[in-house]
Amino acid sequence: MARSHRYRLLQIALVVFGTVMLLLYPLAVVWPSGWAWHSGAPHQSDYFMMIVGLYATLGVFLWNAARRPEANVSLIWFTVCSSVVHAVIMAVQSFGSGHHTGHLWGDVPALILVAVVLAVLVRSAGLEQRRAGR
Repeated sequence: MARSHRYRLLQIALVVFGTVMLLLYPLAVVWPSGWAWHSGAPHQSDYFMMIVGLYATLGVFLWNAARRPEANVSLIWFTVCSSVVHAVIMAVQSFGSGHHTGHLWGDVPALILVAVVLAVLVRSAGLEQRRAGR
């Protein structure tokens, strides 16, 4: 696969994942056991609304990063690393009190998917080499 094709796939992935992050609130309305950590409507949790705000902001930044991924490598790697950390913490917590195992089928795999896809595409597009050569 040509490097330019992989670069384009990275751009598409950034837009898609940014869009999903912007849609976190509607996802929690449609499938609360996979996306929300509380009972009731999503807006009833201050914690969840804070997470919605953070991910919506990250989603907008990922959209912006899609224009020139090479200028936003650190943001992309932040997204990879923070997604892994968030997924691991949620996976562990899903077995704790309250038994939120629905998250093992919702947001936990979604975050791992984001991390793996972006990491693979950044490397395959050659952005790691360009960043190191500055």
